Amino acid sequence: MGSVFSTAVSGLAAQSQVLAVSAVNVVNFRSLAVDPDGTSTNPDAFAPHKAVLTSTADGQVRAETVPIDPPSFYSFEPGAPDANADGVVPRPNVSLAQEFVTQMIAFRAFQANVRVIQTEDEMLGELLNLTA
Repeated sequence: MGSVFSTAVSGLAAQSQVLAVSAVNVVNFRSLAVDPDGTSTNPDAFAPHKAVLTSTADGQVRAETVPIDPPSFYSFEPGAPDANADGVVPRPNVSLAQEFVTQMIAFRAFQANVRVIQTEDEMLGELLNLTA
């Protein structure tokens, strides 16, 4: 049963990373972004990321943070302080709707992993009661 516990714990850690990456995207969705080709002369420009989940050979779950491609899109905002002479500004390629769905899925997966740990704990308790 130890492998079930470690798999659930790795799932908790992976979902925590998914939530953290999504939260950073949400906070910066209106920030100045790197140009769509991935370049920027502004050191404060934001490049969005996403967490990709993979399973390992030993049954663990791993989250890897990868950049979103393209990182941004051009938005016509002539009144924006960071707009160029044409009134265009690069904004991060972040969809608040998609980030909301990502956070809901991560929350439910987190709950499921917690329930797996609780169930394993209950089963071990019953096993100890049987042997006592």
